[in-house]
Amino acid sequence: MKEISVKEKPWLPQLPVEVWILAVGRVLTEIGNGLVIFYAPILFVNQVGLSATAVGIGIGSGSIAGVIGRFIGGSFADSPLVGRRGTLLLSAVISGSADLVFANTHNLPIFILGNLLSSLGIGLYWPAREAVVADVTTDEQRNEAFAVMRLVDSIGSGLGVMLGGLLLSINVDYRILFAIDGISFGIFFGVVYIALGETGEFAEYDSNRGLQSWLTVLADRPLMVFLAVNILFTAYHSLLHSAMPLYLSNFVQAGGLSAGNIGILFTWHMVFGALCQLPLTRWLNRFSHPNALKISMLLWGVGFGLIWVTGVAQMGVLVWAILALSIMGAAVSAYIPAAAAYIVDVAPASMMGVYFAMYSQCWAIGYFIGPSLGGWALDRSRYIADGFWLAAAVSVGLGILILQYIQGQLQKN
Repeated sequence: MKEISVKEKPWLPQLPVEVWILAVGRVLTEIGNGLVIFYAPILFVNQVGLSATAVGIGIGSGSIAGVIGRFIGGSFADSPLVGRRGTLLLSAVISGSADLVFANTHNLPIFILGNLLSSLGIGLYWPAREAVVADVTTDEQRNEAFAVMRLVDSIGSGLGVMLGGLLLSINVDYRILFAIDGISFGIFFGVVYIALGETGEFAEYDSNRGLQSWLTVLADRPLMVFLAVNILFTAYHSLLHSAMPLYLSNFVQAGGLSAGNIGILFTWHMVFGALCQLPLTRWLNRFSHPNALKISMLLWGVGFGLIWVTGVAQMGVLVWAILALSIMGAAVSAYIPAAAAYIVDVAPASMMGVYFAMYSQCWAIGYFIGPSLGGWALDRSRYIADGFWLAAAVSVGLGILILQYIQGQLQKN
């Protein structure tokens, strides 16, 4: 494996070149995603005219395709007929098609179709990308490799959110944002096609294994327990993209926040997450993966509590919101590398794609639960909309209990 030297740049982790190729491609797509992901609920409610519940259901409905995409993506990534590289290319084509649909959305059925395509593309992408990182890294490199992938997600999204806020502030048609996002997936396709070779080793591949691989995963009880708590994490993450921007825009008692201010807030959220990503990952390396995830869970709880404070406060709203999104930026940065590295620890090398597919199913499930519950709460009374964030904060206690159980099982073994 070729590695990027860090003798002259000690602030960079020493990682295989394949990781950096994926990182470059991901920055490009995340700039496009950032243009739309935080603004989409506001745009489709306030400009297209859909209700908050309809938008929540539309986003959540995409999880159906996401589940299918992750099953297909995991199997494709482990198959020599498609492989990691082919699955990434297919993901880029489908994700770009979703943007074309979103740009022409005028009603709920077309919005749902766009979400189905988008989630299918994402479902194909995640197992293949995580498997590539696992293929080319050593145990010592892996946490930082996943941290770098999270870092480029943050940098790209932050730039995209900032650009999206700027374009919306000058009243650019929201369809332009989706067109730019679609172009970014086209560039990602080119980067992968030209610069990334196949990283999977398929010597042990059995074309008849198919269903047996999934049955093996489903019978892995420690993995199933971990996936249960992972659904909580992904539901929390989905609230950042769905209910939270709309809540800050329409429910803050001190007059609400403008689209421009929300853009600044989420840009800062991404920037802060990027700044603390590598230092926080290196600090958490001293802990077991379940204990690192407990720290992330606590940070989520504090962040949700501060969103409630933001909503009910009569002054200092922007300060409370900045503090809340900063803490949740750290929560995301602590979560993703530890969760992905745990999957590598428990997955057989010949089934890495399938294990990561099951892991990424949590994102599909979480992105169904979070937007659906959040949209429902925001269509109710202010009391329920405010209280929703306190309930989210309290729910982290369940996650900590599950993680404590997982840590106990590891100590027994």
